Amino acid sequence: MDKHYSPADIETRLYEEWEASKLFVPRSDGMPYCIMLPPPNVTGNLHMGHAFQHTLMDVLIRYNTMKQKSVLWQSGIDHAGIATQIVVERQLLHKGIKRHDLGREKFIEQVWQWKELSGDSITRQMRRLGTSIDWSDQRFTLDDGFSKAVLTAFSRLHTDGLIYRGQRMVNWDPLLGTAISDLEVISAEEDGILWYFRYPLADNSDHLTVATTRPETMLGDTAVAVHPDDQRYRHLVGKQVALPLTSRTIPIIADEQVDSSFGTGCVKITPAHDFNDYKMGQRHNLPCINIMNADATMNAAVPEEFRDMDRLQAREAVCAALKARGLLEKQHKHRSNIPRGERSKAIIEPRLTKQWFVRATKLAAAAIEAVENDMIRIVPQQWKKVYCNWLHNVEDWCISRQLWWGHQIPAWYDPHGKIYVGLSEEDVRQRYGIQTPLQQDSDVLDTWFSSSLWTFATLGWPTDTPLRKKFHPTDVLVTGFDILFFWVARMVMMSIHLTGEIPFRSVYVTGLVRDEFGQKMAKSKGNVLDPLDLIDGITAEDLVNKRTADTMQDHHAQKITARTRQQFPQGITAYGTDALRFTFCSLSSIGRDIKFDIGRIEGYHHFCNKLWNAARYVLGTVDAPSVSKVVKAQVLADRWIVSQSNKLLGEIERALASYRFDFYAQSLYEFIWHQYCDWYLECAKVKEGHPSILVNTLRVVLKLLHPVMPFISEEIWRRVKPVKDSDYLLHQPFPSPAPECRDEHAEKEFAWLQKLVTTIRELRATFGISPRTALTVYIRSSDNEQLGTKLSEHSTLIASLATLSSISIGEDARQQVVATGIAGDTEVWIPLKDVIDRDSESARLHKLIHQLDKKIANLNGQLTNPQFTARAPQEVVEDIRQRLASAQNDHSRFISQLKIISDL
Repeated sequence: MDKHYSPADIETRLYEEWEASKLFVPRSDGMPYCIMLPPPNVTGNLHMGHAFQHTLMDVLIRYNTMKQKSVLWQSGIDHAGIATQIVVERQLLHKGIKRHDLGREKFIEQVWQWKELSGDSITRQMRRLGTSIDWSDQRFTLDDGFSKAVLTAFSRLHTDGLIYRGQRMVNWDPLLGTAISDLEVISAEEDGILWYFRYPLADNSDHLTVATTRPETMLGDTAVAVHPDDQRYRHLVGKQVALPLTSRTIPIIADEQVDSSFGTGCVKITPAHDFNDYKMGQRHNLPCINIMNADATMNAAVPEEFRDMDRLQAREAVCAALKARGLLEKQHKHRSNIPRGERSKAIIEPRLTKQWFVRATKLAAAAIEAVENDMIRIVPQQWKKVYCNWLHNVEDWCISRQLWWGHQIPAWYDPHGKIYVGLSEEDVRQRYGIQTPLQQDSDVLDTWFSSSLWTFATLGWPTDTPLRKKFHPTDVLVTGFDILFFWVARMVMMSIHLTGEIPFRSVYVTGLVRDEFGQKMAKSKGNVLDPLDLIDGITAEDLVNKRTADTMQDHHAQKITARTRQQFPQGITAYGTDALRFTFCSLSSIGRDIKFDIGRIEGYHHFCNKLWNAARYVLGTVDAPSVSKVVKAQVLADRWIVSQSNKLLGEIERALASYRFDFYAQSLYEFIWHQYCDWYLECAKVKEGHPSILVNTLRVVLKLLHPVMPFISEEIWRRVKPVKDSDYLLHQPFPSPAPECRDEHAEKEFAWLQKLVTTIRELRATFGISPRTALTVYIRSSDNEQLGTKLSEHSTLIASLATLSSISIGEDARQQVVATGIAGDTEVWIPLKDVIDRDSESARLHKLIHQLDKKIANLNGQLTNPQFTARAPQEVVEDIRQRLASAQNDHSRFISQLKIISDL
């Protein structure tokens, strides 16, 4: 083996070999186990959230494969309607071409060309993460088979009365010219103005003052609302106001949803341009007046002077007109939530339009029952209540989008506007006997509609394929809480209705990957980490350029540059895939977001080096491939490591069964670093143990480690595996615990030895005694007879591990100047004469005490300063108190040591 572990030298080579050998194709025999990969967007790149979730899925896939199951990890790509159309439209605009110049058919051809050239970058990146996916069976949501499933689902739902076309309020993106989902709307507080306008009563006896942040929408008002208990306006309910700038009068209504504390307590109601107003309008049978075109310009429903104005231009014009009429009472600055399109950044307009909808209210009951009755288990449990609450209050789902890229809605209109739904125009004509001309609906389906069919459509539905019979329902879905409703709940609804089966037995809901301070990673903050940079490394200059590439403002770019250079002055080291994967698992605590600290991945890179060096030692000591039989453990170190490794097997099985990836990683780390490397290998170096157990324990470790660290485990396995065994760890059976191999006596005996050796090492360090100096040690306990038995069996091993010239039970040591310690119930004495240099050790301690005197005085000064303790954050004050206590403890300890050596 090379002297140093270099992930760059093995990872790409191994993955290419795995893929070429079709290692990830499901075996034909064994109990089925299936995970569906949440399909990334065709436009996407691998980000930290992907890397985190894909790591957890791959751990489960590799673990169950090694459990000899028939494992399918179904992969695929989502066509990502809006995102993809935007990318291609922007490319065309650079050439001076608009999509309408090409027409629908030619434009879709352009998108397919782009997809073939650039649409699979994320799958190439996923390979770098080591994902064990059978890429030969990848699906795409617009491929022929999947498209057939989408059309069939739409047709059946329509036949069942669960899809309809109607007029409802939607999120409208005026820049893209389409309805979008709630998930694609980002709301954030922005500075604005709150205007107060007077609406005169129709009889001119008085007026009401309404407050609004959107004056332009007043042209579509159809009522003014007050709270029924608001004494100020109770007498006006039922009367009419003259709507300024128009010739209309509108009623004053009472509704309990009005917030009397906002503005004046009088609220203008515009049912066609506000979600809450729309609901109130339905309750009071108010007319809906749409005052905007699809591009958010004012339409013919407004007075002529405002027509064709952009909505923001109309806002200024309306305010000016009201001011000129003496109806502007006042205005002031105001912060409010502004909804913007995630991709276009345009302000979203609530708009009343004709769209296609799924009656989600009719499908929700079965989806709720599946979770409440634990047919589907949601982990962590807290999300079960959230899921059910959402479905109890679900509204009909808008599934149409005004785009060209996607599944065109399979509905056709005759010249009279009658709608016919089928799989194709030919199917419609045959089904309904239509001879007249037909025009297909130009809209496409929401991407979430097609992806809601993911678990069964990828397996061949609507055909009852052997693959679907074998793998559906799937076993677990690993996903984020942000799409629990948009995707998970809808998959449950669709699967139960269309197949009669739940889509998965468990849902593991992950947290978000945040930066080390708990902040959400965002380009605008300059704190985004690219998983490939953590794997392959990146220079400081390239990292700065990457983080500031899309930053338009110079001062913002400077801020990001400064932060990046401070955090990564030397850039990012190439830590390798295994270290990144292990970091994700170790941080994956159920129900919590991840704070990704670069120090953790650095630590786990050192862990890889530790394992590499341990393997090098084993291979330098034993001809590992020739070891085929493992002897029964006889000596303490062998009995202990065999027992501990069996204990580890049980811990890992329990951890992975409960999705405690953090426990899985922690157990591996503790065993490999502290038990196998720090103790067992040290015992092996002094010939305490049998070579076959040394090798076999390493083999077991590699099998246990393989699901999370596939590359380094595979590379070492090829050097230590038995001659006749497979090259691939993935084909090895995952070790199972054997109760008969547990040896509690050996565990207790070795734990005593560990405490004793550790205590001696700590005393050596405390008094500055060289690790090479052989010591004389005396010990005693309340049961010296039992202690003598232990010593007679293990004195040679103890002396070797602790570098001793002798160790014995003795009383006379207490008459000498000694360092003393306690190892459990065993007292330890080390005579100090002739093993330390009194003068140099005294000088060292005096120096440390002097430094601590200064530190204690400084900390005390801060804590006794009332101005500091009053102004400093509580956590800062508490940190100083803890540092003071620690310094005072060290000070006392060094004084005691100084007293001891002064007696020499």
